Amino acid sequence: MRDFTYYTPTEVVFGKDSESEIGSLVKKYNGKRILLHYGGKSAERSGLLAAVRDSLDKAGVFYTELGGVVPNPLLSKVREGIEVCRREKVDFILAVGGGSVIDSAKAIAIGVPYEGDMWDFFTGKAEPAAALPLGVVLTIPAAGSEMSDSLVITNEDGGWKRSCGSYLLRAKFAVMNPVRTFSLPPFQTACGITDMIMHTMERYFSHDDDMTLTDNIAEAVIRTVLDMGPRVLENPEDYHARAQIMWAGSLAHNDLTGCGTTGDWATHDLEHELSGMFGVAHGAGLAALWASWARYVKECRLSRFVRFAINVMGVPNDFTDPEGTALRGIAAMERFFAGIGMPTSIHELIGREITDGEIAELARKASNGGKTTLGQFRVLQPDDMENIYKMAR
Repeated sequence: MRDFTYYTPTEVVFGKDSESEIGSLVKKYNGKRILLHYGGKSAERSGLLAAVRDSLDKAGVFYTELGGVVPNPLLSKVREGIEVCRREKVDFILAVGGGSVIDSAKAIAIGVPYEGDMWDFFTGKAEPAAALPLGVVLTIPAAGSEMSDSLVITNEDGGWKRSCGSYLLRAKFAVMNPVRTFSLPPFQTACGITDMIMHTMERYFSHDDDMTLTDNIAEAVIRTVLDMGPRVLENPEDYHARAQIMWAGSLAHNDLTGCGTTGDWATHDLEHELSGMFGVAHGAGLAALWASWARYVKECRLSRFVRFAINVMGVPNDFTDPEGTALRGIAAMERFFAGIGMPTSIHELIGREITDGEIAELARKASNGGKTTLGQFRVLQPDDMENIYKMAR
């Protein structure tokens, strides 16, 4: 078992009508002048923004608003938010939305006190040294950003999609009301289900095999999502199923399922370039790539894929054919993705054949022009990245 530090300082307020506590929570964490950050019109139409404003007004908290965050959040919106915060002397950011809004809010939070170019954090030129405190009102269970220490931003200049991590990015609180997820469209729900499964699997597929408790927790999280996902899609107002999914999304990405192990993250890094180039949903891109990554790397530690097949996917163990057992586990996960409406190839994802030139460009960006490798389960060189994209085409 590897040494580890487990740090999850986010206060979670979970349940029906939990948003009524927003004002008091902001004051608890010393917010006096806040930026209310959100996405499109759905939060307004649902009445959630009205409830948030009401709670802030009752608490006597000043707020200024910035909406317009899009899926695959943009650096230009982050820069706009930084300017607003500096002008209005904002001392706290409240994100109302899903992973895109939260990531945008996190980027603004570390950008306000930084005197250099915000993109420095994503190119390795600088690391966050300070940040405005952040609170979250979660509306889309998927990214796990409400309890994670990371964010992903897209730079429109070149279509680069890059991540940044720091303990400073952990939210002070997360308000989570499953009722607010009832109106999520099926596709968005399925993308979220895929993302939380992948957050767990990126940690689970590791060469570290002596953290029994962590492995068991990871398997339980995935099995719960596999069970509850179809129930939510069949009955969007199933509170029990929605609640399990919402909590699973947080546990999948607050590092609990990776304690004592070394994660991989190659599929995520490969997908970031897909969504950066084609503007596709992150969860859908992960579903399109994962099985190809799995088949490409399985020989590096076949026993881990056999365990996954048996313990997670319920595949009978054929002791005479471990590779067959592993492959049947991969295929079972692929069928699950297809069953909830996710694409399992790039062709399905973008609606056409991807060209060799586009694949080469994806690999070039994923490897930072051939300068970096991806992954830990199997370290991927640029040629490996290109091969996986080709397998997934």
